[in-house]
Amino acid sequence: MQQSDNAAGQTGKGAFARQWHHRPPVPIKVSPFFSWPVDPLRMIRWIADRWVNIAENSILVVIAYVSWRWVQPSLEETKTFAIGWVAEIYIRNLVLLLAVAGGLHLYFYVWKRQGERLRFDGRDLARAGRSFTFKNQVLDNMFWSLGSGVAMWTAYEAVMFWAMANGYAPVLAWSANPVWFVVLFLLTPVWISFHFYWIHRLIHWPPLYKTVHALHHRNTNVGPWSGLSMHPVEHLIFFSSILIHFLLAAHPIHILFHMQHQALTAATSHTGFEGLVVKDKSRLALGTFHHQMHHRYFECNYGNLEMPWDKWFGSFHDGTEGSHEKFKERRRRMTGAA
Repeated sequence: MQQSDNAAGQTGKGAFARQWHHRPPVPIKVSPFFSWPVDPLRMIRWIADRWVNIAENSILVVIAYVSWRWVQPSLEETKTFAIGWVAEIYIRNLVLLLAVAGGLHLYFYVWKRQGERLRFDGRDLARAGRSFTFKNQVLDNMFWSLGSGVAMWTAYEAVMFWAMANGYAPVLAWSANPVWFVVLFLLTPVWISFHFYWIHRLIHWPPLYKTVHALHHRNTNVGPWSGLSMHPVEHLIFFSSILIHFLLAAHPIHILFHMQHQALTAATSHTGFEGLVVKDKSRLALGTFHHQMHHRYFECNYGNLEMPWDKWFGSFHDGTEGSHEKFKERRRRMTGAA
């Protein structure tokens, strides 16, 4: 039976629920395409919520189209590396991240237009702390996101467009296979999910965690700038999912969608709020409680809900009291605590 903090109020909440300002309906469910028994209606709603309604994926398709149509160098131009066209891509990416992460930060944390509604963690973002660059969480996050993050995002795009222009990566034309052209958009988030789980588990390996991933996990409470705040090595690994297109043919617009999906949903998924409220209704899904728990508890929910790797490998926290008790027991076994 699902429960919601907003509906149930504070009375009767367990120790786990009391750690959160807002807990959405639980238990959290993974994609219906990997659930049993088969539920066709939930499958339709899952697709509609991500592609038909106003949602991240549908918005990102529009952004990718606008980018390709008006602010993307042609493949003819990208045959030879040149500062001009690479700088054009860099500036576009910089503006996009400033608009999305910066806009969300202003809306939720500076102007506080939504107050605390649908905010997972009631704690303020850290304004001081020795673990953060410049001793400030937001400045730390902006430094790594706008510095290393945008540079690596741009570098991968530049390499892909150069490779496509010179025949090292296959190019897909709409006229060649319009059905596959559309399906590739639908499959991109699934591939990103697959890739993210495995590289995320990799960088939680203690030697890599300590030297690389710990920078991202400075953020036990997250804001929009936290999503792409990573060590340069993590950026290198994080964006490497795009390399699948050295084998799988794509159009430049697919490359843009793929890279913008990774970079911009890093900001939206770390907003710290479940959704954007307009006229007392959540109109746009943003942060996920699933990943918010990962930032607080570390050893759970390494992937996302598009693919159920965490369920299959025993690291899934579904947001319930019972699941939290199992998580604590698992962590005691991992640490050898009595």
